[in-house]
Amino acid sequence: MQSNPFLDDYQQAAFLARHSHLLMTSYQHWIGEPLIQNGGDAAKVLMDAPFAIASHQAGEDPLFNYANHQALALFKMVPEEMLGLPSRYSAEAMLREARAEFLHQVATHGFIENYAGVRIAKDGSRFLIEQATVWNVVDVSSPKQVLGQAVIIKAWHAL
Repeated sequence: MQSNPFLDDYQQAAFLARHSHLLMTSYQHWIGEPLIQNGGDAAKVLMDAPFAIASHQAGEDPLFNYANHQALALFKMVPEEMLGLPSRYSAEAMLREARAEFLHQVATHGFIENYAGVRIAKDGSRFLIEQATVWNVVDVSSPKQVLGQAVIIKAWHAL
């Protein structure tokens, strides 16, 4: 389990359990299929998934609040570097305006599937993400209140 430098062990376990539940139920709400096959500890299954999953909270300049092992590897960061980082830094400066418009479309429609785009890792290397789905993270009992946005990246390659 990845450590969140902003939470103690108890808070971290509670956050991961709650956030994993929100990621899974939100994805099911918008996409109509499960994010993962639910079996065992959902937080551990998401953290160890073979695809990248990351999320940021809602706000003017959203900060990453979750990244599984594959997302951390893809962005070449450790939890202390990625968690709390403005998510806009995942795109090159010249692509940030297009990314902001894209996120507005997600906010308006709830999700977008088969997204592709260039992202940048901590070391400056660029990679193309493909087959990505971005969705609004919501509590399904109140889906109009957007808590943030999440992405599942199923394919990528270095540029």
